[in-house]
Amino acid sequence: MSGIIGKKLGMTQIFDESGAVVPVTVVEAGPCPVVQIRTPENNGYHAVQLGFGQKKESRASKAERGHAQAAGLEAAPAVLKEFAVEGGSAPAIGDRITVDAFEAGSRIKVTGQTKGRGFQGVMKRHGFGGGRASHGATRIHRAPGSIGAGTNPSRVIKGKRMPGHMGDVQRTIGNLRVARVDAERNLLYIRGAVPGPVNGYVFITKL
Repeated sequence: MSGIIGKKLGMTQIFDESGAVVPVTVVEAGPCPVVQIRTPENNGYHAVQLGFGQKKESRASKAERGHAQAAGLEAAPAVLKEFAVEGGSAPAIGDRITVDAFEAGSRIKVTGQTKGRGFQGVMKRHGFGGGRASHGATRIHRAPGSIGAGTNPSRVIKGKRMPGHMGDVQRTIGNLRVARVDAERNLLYIRGAVPGPVNGYVFITKL
């Protein structure tokens, strides 16, 4: 398998063989049941649909419960995600993908939903320096300043960096490495930071 679904637990540090401190993100990855197989004959491409976690029965729709029952699952997964199949050999429906598919030193990319920051100004959202702190400055300390473009073209140019909604977007961090695999507790220790809050879902794919 080329990927797995996990839940970000937080960051910590471990020590490598030389005794150096390595900052890592701990991800609870799997076990992920195979819910569906995508084939070129039926879908036009080859992939495997994995599930992770469980939804409360009252929170799952009838279609979601039926989709899970067709794969032999007791409850509908909380998250579904498709991953490409390596070498054309796909697992069977009902099989479980675990962290055993990864090994220390593997190169991966991690996709997650970044933390939502709400409505923010230009200093926090774009890193603007702000206005003067003194010498006649009045209530413009965090203001964006002039945004127009003069008489011609007499409008605000598209793409102008301004206040607005910040965060809560999908981001992928590439070229990360697995620092340690804990198969007993279904944990992956990923060197560095990955997008998303604690308990946020992440999608890990081999490179």
